[in-house]
Amino acid sequence: MDDSLSFSNKDLGEAKKDIGANTQKKATAEGDLDVTSKDLAADIQTLGNLEHNCMTKSQDYEAEQKSRAEELKALAEGKKAIIDATSGSEKIQYGFEQVSFMQISTQADLANFEAVRFVRDLARKHNSAVLSQLASRMASTIRMSNGNGANPFGKVKGLISDMIARLEEEAGADAKHKAYCDKELAYSNKRKAEKTAAIDKLTTKIDQMTARSAQLKEEVAALQKALADLARSQAEMDKVRGDEHDVFVSQKADMEQGIEGVKLALKILNEYYGADHGDHETATGAATGIIGLLEVVESDFTKGLAGIIATEQSAAAAYDQQTKDNEIEKTMKDQDVKYKTKESGDLDKETSEATSDRASVQTELDAITEYLDKLDKECTEVAEPYEVTVARRAAEIAGLKEALNILENETAFIQKSRRTLRGISQHA
Repeated sequence: MDDSLSFSNKDLGEAKKDIGANTQKKATAEGDLDVTSKDLAADIQTLGNLEHNCMTKSQDYEAEQKSRAEELKALAEGKKAIIDATSGSEKIQYGFEQVSFMQISTQADLANFEAVRFVRDLARKHNSAVLSQLASRMASTIRMSNGNGANPFGKVKGLISDMIARLEEEAGADAKHKAYCDKELAYSNKRKAEKTAAIDKLTTKIDQMTARSAQLKEEVAALQKALADLARSQAEMDKVRGDEHDVFVSQKADMEQGIEGVKLALKILNEYYGADHGDHETATGAATGIIGLLEVVESDFTKGLAGIIATEQSAAAAYDQQTKDNEIEKTMKDQDVKYKTKESGDLDKETSEATSDRASVQTELDAITEYLDKLDKECTEVAEPYEVTVARRAAEIAGLKEALNILENETAFIQKSRRTLRGISQHA
């Protein structure tokens, strides 16, 4: 029954451990399900926002395409009207091989609008609100300059140059920010790995010490039970030995008294039958039989006394030996209880210290994790990857430089044409 109870308790303990482990797994799984559900909801919302943005951009693109077609159509009609209206006066004043002021003006306007168109296309290609605003400012500058007769080349070139400088400055700032993010992310991830490893190590140590302490406490309880059983057994043995000794003393006294009585009877009879009785004859045959019988009785009593004494000595020796064995066992078990109790207490103290250390490390890990989340939002969770931003900004700068080159080439051509026209006018 004790073995069955022991195995049943062991099975019950394992079942409780399995219940605890399964409960933890269930909680972990529910936590993962909750996180996954939140991620799914966020992804659905992001998808909806993306679809809305795509639809909006598509509509904006169609509107810009329509506006661009109307703008090109108006420019073509304006150019045709200028050519049709000024062709005659142009031939009279300068001849067919000269470039007129009207043509220069028209060509300058076309160069300006070509630069605006180029920047708008660049903004549309890279989906850049900054370049789109630049194109609008360029167009506004050209319209205002045409209205008051001023030359818009310098202002337009200034706008483009300023934008190039701004983009280059932003590129430098992005490069510094990228270096900062790489350094901080690498260092923080390294520290997170170190703290996580430290927590795992402390957790393993705590689990081992807790299990060992529990085992020692179980062993101490078993030892204390064994000591109690040993004390109870020794007490019972002491009582039995005392009862046996009391019986021995009583029996020994009875036997010794009986032997003395028999000896006294033999002495009396031997003296009687050995004396000279003149007045009568003694019964010699009967005397011999009685004396022989008493001698047998004396021998039996003497043997019985020796047997009682031998039994007492054997029982006493066995009792003494068992008592010594019990004392040795008690001393060993008392020492085991002492050392195991001390070891269990030391383990509990170390477990408490390790638990406190783990809590401190966990606090540091939580701070690192919070900082990493902040870095992720600042460095990772951005509209586009750094490499894409670098490539896009490089393309924007290259495109703006190309637009600037268009204006500079046209400016040089216009200035050359004006110098030629002034020479012709002076010659005329």
